[in-house]
Amino acid sequence: MTALRTADPTRFKMGRTVVALMLREMSSTYGRSKGGYVWALVEPISGIAFLTIVFSLALRSPSLGDSFALYYATGMLPLGLFRQLSAKTAGAIKYSKPLLGYPRVTFVDTILARALLNSLTNILISVMLIGGMVLISPSFVFLNIPEMGLSFLMAMSLGAGIGTLNCFLFWRFDWWQSLWKVLMRPLFIISGVLYNFDDLPVFAQDILWWNPIVHVVGQMRMGVYATYEPTYISYIFVFAVALATMSLGLTLLNRYHDDILYQ
Repeated sequence: MTALRTADPTRFKMGRTVVALMLREMSSTYGRSKGGYVWALVEPISGIAFLTIVFSLALRSPSLGDSFALYYATGMLPLGLFRQLSAKTAGAIKYSKPLLGYPRVTFVDTILARALLNSLTNILISVMLIGGMVLISPSFVFLNIPEMGLSFLMAMSLGAGIGTLNCFLFWRFDWWQSLWKVLMRPLFIISGVLYNFDDLPVFAQDILWWNPIVHVVGQMRMGVYATYEPTYISYIFVFAVALATMSLGLTLLNRYHDDILYQ
């Protein structure tokens, strides 16, 4: 009983605020369209279907397994999780800026709400798609859930970290958002979605290794294909990038909080 009396009520207030912001996000993003969450499935399914049709006509089999759809899903889904989470997190304060005037709503609440909702949505979609493909796959595939979960965690950490830093940079520098869109365009090509990192020439591996999404995709494929054992994956590197960008982003947002709120 003593513990209950002395517990800090701000923790519960923050939890209620985050949940309320998540419900607001769900209503505005999915509740206003007739399809709702169905549209969240359309983009990954259409992308995977396109790659499957194109490459199945040109190649006899994918680099791993027998299913083109499953192979490209293991690359597109973690990449999609990162891209959507980083984009949504980067726009968190702009989206919820009118609410920041309330004492109980902080920029951390807005970022956390968007990060949690979009992470859960994308992970649920990924599990549904990969699970369905495994059931209809012509070859036996053993899903290693902990390894797949680690890939999701890596993508979430990167998305939230880079998104938080961009949340400040988009506000501070008008040109950065346009430049960031340009920088993101080749990400699909250089992240190992269409190929295995191990199959690249050494000079290409030395360059692309520094792309943290390469590690995320490799981790996902290790969780789906039992015989795939990549040696290039560095969890320390991925989480270090996520932690560094998150820390810098939060520091800058805290430093310029009043300017962001009243500008």
